[in-house]
Amino acid sequence: MTTNTDEGRVLANNRRAGFDYFLEQRFEAGLALVGTEIKSLREGKAQIKEAYVRVEAGEAWLLNSHISTYDPASRQNHDPLRPRKLLLHKKEIRTLFDEGKLKGYTIVPLRIYLKKGRAKLEIALARGKKNFDKRESIKKRETEREMAREIGRR
Repeated sequence: MTTNTDEGRVLANNRRAGFDYFLEQRFEAGLALVGTEIKSLREGKAQIKEAYVRVEAGEAWLLNSHISTYDPASRQNHDPLRPRKLLLHKKEIRTLFDEGKLKGYTIVPLRIYLKKGRAKLEIALARGKKNFDKRESIKKRETEREMAREIGRR
């Protein structure tokens, strides 16, 4: 799924993150990729639905993201599930590490997009929703939809 935004072309989206988490603080991180990964990304062959971010030894890593192999590069291909280093400022990494240690908080990838030809990852510091929070989100979405229908009828 590739769409255009004011930042650039969106290559992968994690639509489920907004439903499962309260997204509190957002960050933009660069991705350290190998050549075949960026080529595969440009073709839109990435998935971050089950991915997460972990901060270890002063570095942030994107884990469990899937970037498919690039077919024309038969022998020099990459591992589709390899950990990818995130390029962030030390202050941002420290913030993520300190806040991420709090109970109930996690760091969730939201989308991968191109900005000035470079692959970027939008991540968010998020707090998990309970089932009743999810039901409230559904009710709110449905009432907004109903209001939009009523306005459309008039």
